[in-house]
Amino acid sequence: MKPVPLPPTPWAFDPAEWPEDDCIAFGADLEPETLVEAYRRGAFPMPDRRRLLWWSPLERGVIGPGDLRVSRSLRRSMRSFTITVDTDFEAVIDACADPRRPGSWIDRSIRAAYVRLYALGYAHSVETRDEDGRLVGGLYGVGLGGLFAGESMFHHRTDASKAALVGLVELMSELPDWLVDTQWQTPHLATLGVRVVSRESYLGSIEGLVDGPAPDWD
Repeated sequence: MKPVPLPPTPWAFDPAEWPEDDCIAFGADLEPETLVEAYRRGAFPMPDRRRLLWWSPLERGVIGPGDLRVSRSLRRSMRSFTITVDTDFEAVIDACADPRRPGSWIDRSIRAAYVRLYALGYAHSVETRDEDGRLVGGLYGVGLGGLFAGESMFHHRTDASKAALVGLVELMSELPDWLVDTQWQTPHLATLGVRVVSRESYLGSIEGLVDGPAPDWD
């Protein structure tokens, strides 16, 4: 689905005004135009219990052309998985929001905002399915041109979330230039080739990507 044009947001996301901290602002709203503008500028929302916080990590986790590393064990696991795209966005975000998961932060307002972004053509999901077609892993995030800003991932079977990321990278690799943003690097993501770049480097990289060609999400 081609993204629906959005009105301008009344909120400004100006990196020149951001502090030397991963958390760069609080407040604003979760309207589609605000979210899209934030991602275009290199920020993303993550609330705490009291406030809507906005983040742009000083050290950003990213994976781009040539970075992906797929181990032999993961290749074996992937033989029993099927990767689909945008076939069950709400099931993916609900699995990511499971309150039983450590560090769960996706509340009702975040869920509603990203389901709306999906309906408007800006948010996407990658699903990992087992031999019977059941959803066993996946991820979701925001796609702007050659940038995919990942939000969260989950797995109910070993390697299922990794398989979703491999599927995403294969889709993004249709483009000559692209970047997947994982927000932070974790040991789990590092095994797949996710590397760390500075905030300055990240902002410079996405400037030419967000208005560029997008992969075929259909």
